[in-house]
Amino acid sequence: MDKYEVKNIYGKKGSLTVKVPGSKSITNRALLIAALAEGESLLDGILFSDDSRYFMACINALGIETRINEREAQAYIKGLGGKLPIKEASVNVGSAGTAARFLTAFLALSEGTFHLDSSEQMKKRPMKPLLDSLAALGAEIEYHEKEGFFPFTIKGRAPKSGDVEVDIDKSSQFLSAFLISSVLFGEGVKIHVKGSHGMNYINITTKMMKEFGAEVKKPEPKLFVVDGGSKYGGRFYRVEADVSAACYFYAMAAVLGITVAVKNVFFDSMQGDTGFLKVLEKMGCSVFETEAGIAVTGPEGGRLKGTEADLSGFSDQALTLAAIAPYCDSEVTIKGIGHIREQECNRIAAIINNLRAMGVSAEELEDGVRITPSEPKPAEIETYNDHRVAMSFAVTGLRADGIVIKDPLCCRKTFENYFDVFDGIVKALNS
Repeated sequence: MDKYEVKNIYGKKGSLTVKVPGSKSITNRALLIAALAEGESLLDGILFSDDSRYFMACINALGIETRINEREAQAYIKGLGGKLPIKEASVNVGSAGTAARFLTAFLALSEGTFHLDSSEQMKKRPMKPLLDSLAALGAEIEYHEKEGFFPFTIKGRAPKSGDVEVDIDKSSQFLSAFLISSVLFGEGVKIHVKGSHGMNYINITTKMMKEFGAEVKKPEPKLFVVDGGSKYGGRFYRVEADVSAACYFYAMAAVLGITVAVKNVFFDSMQGDTGFLKVLEKMGCSVFETEAGIAVTGPEGGRLKGTEADLSGFSDQALTLAAIAPYCDSEVTIKGIGHIREQECNRIAAIINNLRAMGVSAEELEDGVRITPSEPKPAEIETYNDHRVAMSFAVTGLRADGIVIKDPLCCRKTFENYFDVFDGIVKALNS
């Protein structure tokens, strides 16, 4: 499927319940923690997508036994307590940013020589702050193309203890990578943090580490400590539904003025993207929890209020908010998202270019965008091989004529049947 033409179903009424895959963030953390654990783990409800498949293939290439059951959304992993059975390996992380950052730290803190490669897309994404911190601990890094980026070879070492600074201004994954692999420091590690980006994701990391048996201390706001002797134990672990994916369906409710519930998404979720629900409430939506999961009802006729929102804690939803901004009654300003210029694509440029292609005024700010609402005109949406661009702007097309999504299959990165679910909603509302 090269293109997907979205059907305008504005004016249709209904109440729907949708199921989304497991959380990408939680799945990828669980995969590595289970690989580092002592003993067997069964991960239930995990996401199967391009990213997670690359992650699992890398774990296999490192000699860690895994078995998967996609039908049941489960993975069995036989952890070896952080000890790798091989001392040299080649892995390819594809476009998976979490696999790229998490595995790099794991291998740099393990004895051996490891060759890491990636997709062309991942070669453009920042790695240098993490690699510099790992080099400071004794890892030797040989770059094969551009310094600070994939591909590279790591000669890892297993330090007994560590005291290191990590800069997370470009990605909180650099800190999560260090934290997850902190159990490899036999005598403990102190991690000093520069920057404050994405701390909601750090909370997910530390919570999951504790659930598997390793506690993170935070004696100061910018200091994380993991004591010597910390380790993970194999266990059964259930992965939450992906709130990032759920938000596209909540956005549908907002622009169509209907009710959409997403199964197994609840207010006690550890995922920061639940913050998007508060933004929708400010814009005139009703948000409430049902037995099945959180539901959103859009305002009558989808008459949304303009808003100014800081999305630094859940920046994956910047595209989602931008995609529904044309239907607001006044300006929408999205702040705190300067770092998304260096994600799967330059997402701020993707927002600006696609809105302008639809005839909607959009202004780039230093740390975000300002959008002046107007009725979208027919346009082809350039996705830049970025799953979130495709999924977000498909929502815009539910209330406008002639919106066509180019390369919709880029959604395979995190939600491979997104447009099947999307079609199901359109058919249900049309019936």
